[in-house]
Parts: sequence; structure tokens; C-alpha cells
Amino acid sequence: MKEKLDKVIATALMLLMGAMVINVTWQVLSRYLLQNPSSFTDELSRYMLIWLGMLGAAYVAGQNQHLAIDILPQKLQGVQQKRLLIFIAAAILLFALVIMIIGGANLVFITFILGQKSATLQIPLAYVYTIIPLSGLLVVVYQVLQIQSLLTDQQA
Repeated sequence: MKEKLDKVIATALMLLMGAMVINVTWQVLSRYLLQNPSSFTDELSRYMLIWLGMLGAAYVAGQNQHLAIDILPQKLQGVQQKRLLIFIAAAILLFALVIMIIGGANLVFITFILGQKSATLQIPLAYVYTIIPLSGLLVVVYQVLQIQSLLTDQQA
């Protein structure tokens, strides 16, 4: 399951990054070559960067490559190290659940109810913010898989 999820997220990140490069390239070309800057490209690139950052953070958390201070886990061995790693994964899971999923879903709901739209693209900002609970869900899934892996003595 993890390999399939990794592949889907990696593909989405590559497509998103490619679209962002095309968007920013068009922005530069329209501004400097055509002397007629495109009105939507700045806002679109900002929203794509948000999605890229949040989805990328979930992917990196799933690869256990997230930013961490690993002095203590390196000094511990055996059962103590495994318990610490389970605790860390549970803390990340709790953060993603409370802050990203619950808090993010609340933000999406409030933004949707208020009908806030982006200035140039006129899309509901709730669509932009949807990546927060989605990324939180991905982090939770990855951490559950990490804990499961640690409990069954497999390498994560």
C-alpha cells in the first residue's frame, strides 16, 4: 500500500511542479517579451506553491526524511529506540490529526461558508485550503504505517 501511495503522491508532485514551471515561465515571457503581464499567473503560482509545499511535506514525512533532531534515537538501541520511534510517530500523527485534519477542515468549512474567493482567479479559497486536511490525512496514514512497521519489527 505504501509503495502505491508513494507513487501517486510523487506523480502528483511532479505534475504540480511541471505546471508551476510552465506557469512561471509564461508569467516571465508575458511580462518581459510581450510587455503585457498575465493577470492570473502570480496568484496561480502562489496557490500551486502552497499545494506543492503541503503535499511535499506529507510525502517527506512518509519517507521519514522530515526535519528531525536525531541525536537521541541514534544513541538508543533495541527496544528503547523502537519505543522512542513509536512515540515520535504517534506525536506526529496526533499533530497531523488535530492541527492539519481537524483544524484544516474547520478552515476549509469556514472559508466555504463565508464564500471567500481569490482576487484574480475568482475560485473559492476553500479549494486552495483543501490541501491542508488532505496532507494531514496522508501524514496520518504514513505514521500509522510507520508504527505498524515498527511493531512488527520491519524496517520502515
